[in-house]
Amino acid sequence: MTALAASWLPLSSGERAVAIEVLVHGPLSRTEIAQRLGLSAGSLTRLTKPLIESGLLVETAEGAVLPEVRQGRPSRPLDIVAESRSFIGFKITDDMVYGVVTTLRSEIVTRYDRPLTTHEPERVADLLAGMAAELARAHPSLAGIGIGVGGFVRHRAVVGESPFLSWRDVPLAELVEERTGLPVVVENDVAALVEAETWFGAGRGLDRFVVLTIGAGIGYGLVLNGKRVAYAEEDRAFGRHWIVDPSGPLTPDGERGSAVSLLSIPSIRYQVRAATGCEVTYEEILAGAAEGEPMCVRVVGEAGRALGTMVAQIANFVMPQKILLAGEGVGLMEVAGEAVDKVVRAHRHPLAAPVPLETKVSDFHDWARGAAVLAIQVLVLGTVEL
Repeated sequence: MTALAASWLPLSSGERAVAIEVLVHGPLSRTEIAQRLGLSAGSLTRLTKPLIESGLLVETAEGAVLPEVRQGRPSRPLDIVAESRSFIGFKITDDMVYGVVTTLRSEIVTRYDRPLTTHEPERVADLLAGMAAELARAHPSLAGIGIGVGGFVRHRAVVGESPFLSWRDVPLAELVEERTGLPVVVENDVAALVEAETWFGAGRGLDRFVVLTIGAGIGYGLVLNGKRVAYAEEDRAFGRHWIVDPSGPLTPDGERGSAVSLLSIPSIRYQVRAATGCEVTYEEILAGAAEGEPMCVRVVGEAGRALGTMVAQIANFVMPQKILLAGEGVGLMEVAGEAVDKVVRAHRHPLAAPVPLETKVSDFHDWARGAAVLAIQVLVLGTVEL
């Protein structure tokens, strides 16, 4: 396997801006691109020529031929050649690796998962390389790999800390690059998901956007002016210290009444197990709450109220155009959605606009897709600062 993205690099800042505009919003006429970016017709022609020659952009015959006002002649829209390059995205959990192959526009074309039987970094890198080799047989135009990990990641290369994998200072990008010959980008899984939703999903075209994830832990991502905001405690289990209810439950994984103690799947299961002595799954707890089982009703009700409090707090201080709720724990909304809505209204000004809350039922392949989007951004377009 060899890196194929290099034929596009390096892109100038102007070329990069044009490529991103077409990638995210295209196909677009030259006139519309010039208007969006504040460019003259001559400047746009200079910037698009190398992008077309390299095969990154193409004049498409699809749709109506668009008039070019400045040049007084018809022109076909410019579009990204989405299938010209493929990208691998991996999402690593404590017991599985979820893999996808995407196009340049992040459409998933292949899914490929393998069980993770060890957390030893070298063996994990071996597994990722083996999966990449299998995927490369069917997708010879692979241009890079993105890897999403729960934890703190430095320089999109080194896993500084991952409680799920018991890792510290693991140079994961280097380990996988050595085995595959492909460039590799590593990032926190929530950050990768936020980038994917900002460019290609629920946050596309929005200036203020929030992603809140519930599952094995609690994740939060903020987008302002269309760009994800990085912050010091990002990826360091901050949900353990986000106190939602000071008199709430105390669990092994968070401070009393924290978002993690009230909302994470392990904490919800712990509360039911501590009260009943029975080992039950998250899905069984949700089903029990729906059927009126008292302990499940209490725990799920507390979780719903905690989620409503968090959503209201986010809405009050960030004033987002949309909040996306995602993660493997979003089934909570099916059972406790009314409680969430009630608490949100109670914690908002009576005249405040309704909170635009969107729930995304997804699986770990969406997280893997997010890692692939990071690879597209960093390796091809060079858009994300390290």
